[in-house]
Amino acid sequence: MSRDFMPQPRTRKITIIAQDPSVRVKNGRGKRILTAQVDVAAEDLAPGPSGHRVQIIDYDSSNNTLYKPAKITDGDPYERASDSKLLSDPGFHAQNVYAIVMRTLARFELALGRRVSWGFDGHQIKVAPHAFADANAFYSEQDRALMFGYFQGEESMVFACLSHDVIAHEATHALVDGLRERYTDPSSPEQAAFHEGFSDVVALLSVFALPAVVETVIDMGAARKTNAPELISPSSLTKEKLRASALFGLADEMGQELSGIRGNPLRRSAELPPSKAYMSSPDYIEPHKRGEIFVAAIMNAFIEVWVNRLKGLGQQSRGGLDRKRVVEEGANIAEYLLTMAIRALDYAPPVDLQFCDFLSALLTADREIRPDDSRYNFRNTLLTSFESYGMPPSSNPKSTSVGGERGLWDPPRVSLTYDRIHFEPMQHDPDEVFRFIWENRKALELFEDAYSHVLSVRPCLRIGPDGFALRETVAEYMQMITLTAAELKPLGIKAPPDMPPETEITLYGGGALIFDEYGRLKFHIYNRILNADRQTNRLKYLWEFGYFQRGSSQFRRFSNLHRRRAMNEPTVMPEE
Repeated sequence: MSRDFMPQPRTRKITIIAQDPSVRVKNGRGKRILTAQVDVAAEDLAPGPSGHRVQIIDYDSSNNTLYKPAKITDGDPYERASDSKLLSDPGFHAQNVYAIVMRTLARFELALGRRVSWGFDGHQIKVAPHAFADANAFYSEQDRALMFGYFQGEESMVFACLSHDVIAHEATHALVDGLRERYTDPSSPEQAAFHEGFSDVVALLSVFALPAVVETVIDMGAARKTNAPELISPSSLTKEKLRASALFGLADEMGQELSGIRGNPLRRSAELPPSKAYMSSPDYIEPHKRGEIFVAAIMNAFIEVWVNRLKGLGQQSRGGLDRKRVVEEGANIAEYLLTMAIRALDYAPPVDLQFCDFLSALLTADREIRPDDSRYNFRNTLLTSFESYGMPPSSNPKSTSVGGERGLWDPPRVSLTYDRIHFEPMQHDPDEVFRFIWENRKALELFEDAYSHVLSVRPCLRIGPDGFALRETVAEYMQMITLTAAELKPLGIKAPPDMPPETEITLYGGGALIFDEYGRLKFHIYNRILNADRQTNRLKYLWEFGYFQRGSSQFRRFSNLHRRRAMNEPTVMPEE
């Protein structure tokens, strides 16, 4: 039979390091690196490996060395490889980073129900596993690449390309940059922190979605029954003990060598107890510190849901919980929360994002795909967790929308014109969406004197956990206008007191439009360009951090973002 008629496999299994080489598990021969075999989309790979979305180019700029391109065959050559082989073989390093980047991309596409582009003009992102000799890793939009460094550790060489959460974190930067290109604009402290905080959340939940990692976490801190090792004592699975074992314990195992790159999000999210004082504290105005609040709110909700699910499992006759079920629940909850967080990006405003906005996006996006939240009670848990950290939802606090739930975005309560709009092009054509916006500019509260532009139009097909299919079209637009500081007062916006009146200022606004399968507007999620409070606070923040003195080009480079993170230097926004 010719190849044209042979069914081709849709996935291939590839061995990766499940967390970090310093995390070891016991087996009959001592302790071994924790690995996992994961499914990755099958494709016709060129040496590198290089595929249709990810190209591994293993060039070391510090030593001017180009490593031989690795090949991934139909089998998995590293399935039974020794630890020394995994640590020393550049071919495995290339396979590891390829698989995790592809896996992160697949998670985004599954959650969003469509293909997802990188944050640059091109289909393929280049990945350098051994890019330079430095304790750093970053996404470079200009180079269309992910760069991973290496450095000498206390006992051996440390490779960032072998750390699961570092790879997933950097891939998330590239994907969020493609989905919300204006999130790198200098804006509020929350928008400056969101790229880092959200990338940490995706990285951490990607790790915890691997059963091998959850199994290791449980074995670190949970008490096993002596006469029944397959059972775990319920007293070991409280919120406090799970938080310590799942976050504190794993962070201790990883050590401090990669902390400059990853910033120890595991440890910090465990150490940060709920408090409404963080958001107004000067100690948490710096973007890296502020991102920790976001991570803490989500990861503590993860722990809360996990514990509540374990309570419902019931005990075995010998007084314990089945270890396999505990592991399965933890991995499933991490998987679902990860999907939930990614899907929320479509329901978040495209400019001037704040954590409160993202909370409403989380709740609304999940309510649309899964009205019945009784299994996990995720929405109420997330709402409670965010509010305990001083982040109430941005939606109308008095609105309880559908089903009496708080925190959801309200549907548009205005009369909209559809008579001059064509349904079919509304699903993909920015010009047709712009016509809809223009025809309804007053109802949508647009500022007519600003420059307006439709950034994207994306049709989606989302599948819920019950098989329910949700068809939507997501469009995002932005508005901008350039004024001087002296021209702000008539608009109700206050310039910083010591800002010269001739200072040139650009104001941004914009929104996300969610259309149903019939082309009717379900949600308009927006930040108005003339929101006086937000614009005043934005200008105050940027002025204090020197944005107007140094210019926008000083705030957009991801390569320096992580270096500043390691050195605790202030940053307003990733530099380019």
